[in-house]
Amino acid sequence: MVAKRIIPCLDVQDGQVVKGIRFKSLRNVGDPVEMGAAYAREGADELVFLDISATAEGRKTFAALVERIARGVDIPFTVGGGIASADDAARLLDAGADKISLNSAALADPSLIGRIAGRYGSQFVVVAIDARNTAAPGTQPDWRCTTHGGRVATDRELFTWASEAQERGAGEILFTSMDHDGTRNGFACPLYARLHEELSIPVIASGGAGSIADIVEVLTTGQADAALAASIFHYGEISIRQVKEALRVAGVPVRMA
Repeated sequence: MVAKRIIPCLDVQDGQVVKGIRFKSLRNVGDPVEMGAAYAREGADELVFLDISATAEGRKTFAALVERIARGVDIPFTVGGGIASADDAARLLDAGADKISLNSAALADPSLIGRIAGRYGSQFVVVAIDARNTAAPGTQPDWRCTTHGGRVATDRELFTWASEAQERGAGEILFTSMDHDGTRNGFACPLYARLHEELSIPVIASGGAGSIADIVEVLTTGQADAALAASIFHYGEISIRQVKEALRVAGVPVRMA
């Protein structure tokens, strides 16, 4: 059985990891290479670095940073944020990233997935999906994709888009329920279970982690292949080792450092 993965996520602005609430009141908290290496020593299986820089200069800083990360981190890492073209993806992959994550640009131009997968292979392409339930209370749920961090609605339905992304060449789906993100009340497990049933590629769960039990649940009941979290790791509330020990007790295969 394939081991489940635990993936810390680090938001990067102008070369530094930042923390904040909904990207506001951001403050620098450390060097991404040093933090990434520390997570690797703790037993993280992979890392995700998201570029949240708002300027072109910040994007250039991030591209240069990827080279530093590739030299200093010995586990696979994915980079995302602001990738709007095949050339953007090529610059980051050529710099040493193991995978790139597409979100808004893929929704705007779905053919972008295939162009990047055709050049590098599907295993290099993660399609991130942010969706929320738009149905009226008491009616059948209707999960619609959003862009720009959940601020802009689209008419794309979650499961239809996930299937199309797979068909176009995505190697993994990283799904965040905007209804659960930031609540720290657990993941949207039924949605991950359905994605697992309908797709043949791995599904990464993001949004809602507040405890070890939440992560155990999404990797068992939710059948996700990996769990991504940020704050609970960054603030030292729980360690990756604690999560993996709980998963092992629950009979979930994990890689122990």
